Amino acid sequence: MNKVADMKKIFEAVASLFEEIFFLPFQLLTQLEPFSWWLSNGMSFIFLSIGFVAATYWIRQLRKFDKSGEENKDPSAHSFL
Repeated sequence: MNKVADMKKIFEAVASLFEEIFFLPFQLLTQLEPFSWWLSNGMSFIFLSIGFVAATYWIRQLRKFDKSGEENKDPSAHSFL
């Protein structure tokens, strides 16, 4: 029974760490919303811009390899086809 109590304490400590320390910046952003919608959604804009840059890079790489003809487009080229 003592091991169960110890494990419960560990999981409660991890939960406390995330809720009270790691998520504190996001809680501050929610409190900022009544004052400035743009600032409160700043993290969303950052994540969207990172995703947009990554997608743009990926599409450019796909085009580069398509133009160079390196890809084997034969239907039997891949074992899963």
